[in-house]
Amino acid sequence: MTAEQIDAFDQMHARSIADPDRFWGEAAQGISWYKPWSKVLDDSTAPFYRWFVGSELNTCYNAVDRHVEAGCGDQAAIIYDSPLTGTVQTITYSELQASVARFAGALRLRGVAKGDRVLVYMPMIPQTVIAMLACARLGAVHSVVFGGFAPNELATRIDDAKPKVIVSASCGIEPNRIVRYKPMLDCAIEQAKHKPDSVIVYQRSQERASLVEDRDVDWEQAVASAQPAACVPVKGTDPLYILYTSGTTGEPKGVVRDNAGHAVALRWTMEHFYDVQPGEVFWAASDVGWVVGHSYIVYGPLLAGCTTVVFEGKPVGTPDAGTFWRIVEQHKVTTLFTAPTAFRAIKREDPQGQHIGKYDLSHLRALFLAGERSDPDTLQWAEQKLQVPVIDHWWQTETGWVVAGNPLGTHLFPVKYGSATRPMPGWDVQVLDSEQDVVARGKIGVLCIKLPLPPGALVTLWNADLRFQNSYLRAYPGYYESGDAGFIDEEGYVHVMTRTDDIINVAGHRLSTGAIEEVLASHCDVAECAVIGVADQIKGQVPLGLLCLKAGVNRSHEEIIKEIVQLVRENIGPVADFKRAVVVNRLPKTRSGKILRGTMQKIADGQEWKMPATIDDPGSLPEIGAALRTAGYALNTTFVTSSE
Repeated sequence: MTAEQIDAFDQMHARSIADPDRFWGEAAQGISWYKPWSKVLDDSTAPFYRWFVGSELNTCYNAVDRHVEAGCGDQAAIIYDSPLTGTVQTITYSELQASVARFAGALRLRGVAKGDRVLVYMPMIPQTVIAMLACARLGAVHSVVFGGFAPNELATRIDDAKPKVIVSASCGIEPNRIVRYKPMLDCAIEQAKHKPDSVIVYQRSQERASLVEDRDVDWEQAVASAQPAACVPVKGTDPLYILYTSGTTGEPKGVVRDNAGHAVALRWTMEHFYDVQPGEVFWAASDVGWVVGHSYIVYGPLLAGCTTVVFEGKPVGTPDAGTFWRIVEQHKVTTLFTAPTAFRAIKREDPQGQHIGKYDLSHLRALFLAGERSDPDTLQWAEQKLQVPVIDHWWQTETGWVVAGNPLGTHLFPVKYGSATRPMPGWDVQVLDSEQDVVARGKIGVLCIKLPLPPGALVTLWNADLRFQNSYLRAYPGYYESGDAGFIDEEGYVHVMTRTDDIINVAGHRLSTGAIEEVLASHCDVAECAVIGVADQIKGQVPLGLLCLKAGVNRSHEEIIKEIVQLVRENIGPVADFKRAVVVNRLPKTRSGKILRGTMQKIADGQEWKMPATIDDPGSLPEIGAALRTAGYALNTTFVTSSE
């Protein structure tokens, strides 16, 4: 990259901060409006900032109808690929428009109108996307809950959102098992104080569900009796969706996303960050129950007129570690976006990349990784095997889109392994200390974002303005507190090291578990790892490593651990006091791929712990407990059955 290109990006970023009205006003030209805005940014009720005040639009129209009207009706909008059911289905924009309009009519028949909430509890199938878009078409607010969430967690979301209608499916499908959704939904509705007027159930052939008389209706019957519904204009500041994220008090937080700012920001990112053009195939290998699925399975690609892949499966085991590459070849995917966890799973099963060589990946231009910190070893492995740019980027459920990354569609910066690269336009990222002061470049602190947040970020929490302020704005007045710790180096690169609660204090030295994990992951036999801080009577805390080894490694565990201890000593120094590690078969994770370090730390220290609601496989935590006991930890831990 030339100095002129870097300067051009710096100027663009500076302009977005100094003159957000002009910057985002220009970006908004990529969206169709029923009524233009009277003001781009309204700061009159700060810290509750509002974007595109006075405007009217419809997100579904921008994501679907306008592409049909522009003559792109025959283009593929969705490619549904389910190795679990052996299904591949292509849905054009015209077909999607017809299906969404008809299902919106079915919702309208059941009384759903602008501002009403609809809870969506479904697997990764096209009907889930159709339900979301149908809500947006009517101006209703959808709240997608990850399919398979336990009844009590689902009940808390029902009581908070108070949906008029719930849309579900009879089941979800996992490798080697059927997950029956409907009984869990029935139990949740029974537990909840709020009762929906109707439940619409999509019956899958793998498991048909029993319907409750006078409340439940079959999806096909509901659609057959409905007339297509037109798009309803809504205010730009009206909510588009509620997405619940975990709360430290045990009560989920309902992140609220508006219509206008969300549409403008996501369409902008598809072009300027991901470098994807209309008609190209974009695949975010995630789930619509998470923010990545909202932003980059559904809305981002469709707002940009792309083809999006809806994938029902796993990166390995459906049927092997070549699943991703089969899909890239078969559907001519240009851009793949997934979590580092997925790539570590692939690398663990296929460390030499033999499956990669079996497929034609010539259409693939870039791989993007996000959802957790990308360890340099995994990122470099992906670069070597795929021979395309591999771009780590940092964002959160609350931010809605990338905060810091390497903008492939604008200027590609030199890669620094372990860094998410530069803050994107609109994001004024600062590193603050406990005294709320900006720290020197290179010094670790809390990553914060100066207000106002750009379009597309959360505007508040559902029915909880005070909680929004207390959760994100109180600790650092004038800033959004990300909850992540890290530093910004001399070249302005953002390094996200760990969650702030994953900073450990070893004899007065604050150490990032992420930095230690980076060293552990560099060992040739390690496929995946985690570091937690365990209690120590002398030093307060000391780091403990948990190691998953690559397939085929048959060396002595003691020998591997000895080598890893030496690696940490060489790369971080004796101050880390890293002397302890255990080998485990797998690490406990949420369904979105985040490692449950906090829960493992409680188990290790013998504290009372709860089974997290978002855990992917509950059986992984007892395995961790058994492994920790062999190392002298987890001796008196207590499991509490209620979920977090």
